[in-house]
Amino acid sequence: MITLSTLKDTTRTRRNVQRVGRGIGSNRGKTCRRGNKGDKARSGYKRRYGYEGGQMPLYRKLPIRGFANGRFRTDVAAINLGLIDKLFKDGEVVNAQTLIEKNILNRKTSKSFKILAGGKLQKKVKFDVALLSERAREELEKGSFLLKN
Repeated sequence: MITLSTLKDTTRTRRNVQRVGRGIGSNRGKTCRRGNKGDKARSGYKRRYGYEGGQMPLYRKLPIRGFANGRFRTDVAAINLGLIDKLFKDGEVVNAQTLIEKNILNRKTSKSFKILAGGKLQKKVKFDVALLSERAREELEKGSFLLKN
């Protein structure tokens, strides 16, 4: 009869744990392959990234240069006319709210999105958007689509 106590894990071979610090003859005795003295030879040591043993670390010696725009940049979501043609019906309004409802935008990116001229738009939809590319504006005016804004 098979019980939990008789089951064996046959997926991987069992390896013996190497015991350290059990005499010079054990191959991992005396200093247990940690070298002599210093922080790394002590128990509980964790390597701290960039730490140089009390010496001034390199990253603090180097000057801070330049300007990074990452904190101030606003990401703009791009939406092509072809996608609008696929997801919207005639007479519907394209704005931030309807794009969120159709899961094209999420609430974070809904503040800034831009309509681009990729694909063809054959449906008569109304646009209530802040950003349009020049080609998208030309396409919409050429097709005489109703444009709020």
